[in-house]
Amino acid sequence: MDVRDRIRSYIGANVTQILDDDDDIFELGLVDSLFGLQLVSFVEQEFRVEVDGDDLDIDNFCSIAAIDRFIIGKMGAGSAP
Repeated sequence: MDVRDRIRSYIGANVTQILDDDDDIFELGLVDSLFGLQLVSFVEQEFRVEVDGDDLDIDNFCSIAAIDRFIIGKMGAGSAP
């Protein structure tokens, strides 16, 4: 399963609406700030990347595509094993 599929699976387990990869889950009101924290934790644990304070921008976590770009960027920067 690739990065985007793993993200899609995690969000799909927590959101009942079918989403396109670019749908903003916060703007659509499908999740709250608590889920945002859980999402950050999922990203750190699942992909072994460190989410720094500067990374805590809603633009990095608002959609499946945004999270995918964020993770790929962190992995490319050498933050993943």
